[in-house]
Amino acid sequence: MTQDHGLFGPDSVTWRVHLEPVMWVGGFRALLLQSLHPRVMRGTYQNSALFDPKKAWSRFQRTVEFVGTRTFGATADVERVASRVRRLHASLRGYDPDTGYTFRLDDPSHLMWVHATEIDSYAVIARRSGLLDDAGVERYLAESVRAARVIGLDDAPSSRAEMREYLAGVRPELKLTDEARAAVGSLFAPRGDAPSRVKLAIPAIATLSLGTLPRWARRLYGLPGAPTTDLGTTVALRTLRTVTDLLPDVPAPPNIQEARRLVRGEVSERRWTPRLVGG
Repeated sequence: MTQDHGLFGPDSVTWRVHLEPVMWVGGFRALLLQSLHPRVMRGTYQNSALFDPKKAWSRFQRTVEFVGTRTFGATADVERVASRVRRLHASLRGYDPDTGYTFRLDDPSHLMWVHATEIDSYAVIARRSGLLDDAGVERYLAESVRAARVIGLDDAPSSRAEMREYLAGVRPELKLTDEARAAVGSLFAPRGDAPSRVKLAIPAIATLSLGTLPRWARRLYGLPGAPTTDLGTTVALRTLRTVTDLLPDVPAPPNIQEARRLVRGEVSERRWTPRLVGG
């Protein structure tokens, strides 16, 4: 019987990318970008436990578990968690004080922003850390459309050109709100129920993530947008990836452990299979 690997599987670029510890930087980069969209940020602030110090870590863990199941879970498990998230988002509303407008959290434009900034962030970190080349990024973005459909989107940017066009189109709507300041502040000074080691690690990851933002986003946060920042950040990402590759795996659910075994087995086979002369 063929094993059910869900949306992607061991032949996918997505599995390779999401097994890398350096992708934690991508996750934080996504949060920083998502926070610059006023309605998305206010809807999250008004409805999410992420801003309650007593519940923030548990809420963050649930998000990580959702991404893990979406990426590595069997088809039935993906649909189960996705259905729960879709029902939750459909029941929530946010309020925009700038316009007096009440909006749904599952508005397609909001879902698209959250999805696109997440995928763009993983792609950028994978490229700059040396995990993927340009062709690999294109494959990753093409595969990511499957994840978009899980949350109810019919389509999403599936190439670097489409992603650049989408992000450029949304830029005029973006700004740093008070809610975003609160969100970013919590990244640099985590409190509440997070383990002590996590509270020590998160500010360092968040600082590196800020440096990976596009220059226009860094300027919205009041930070320098100099090219030297980009160069230094790329060096730091490549160093971090090299270091984390030498460390033992952290404990993970069975589906992720199986993904590690399958991907590493395939990489090893490709690496050590000799080529015939003239082949």
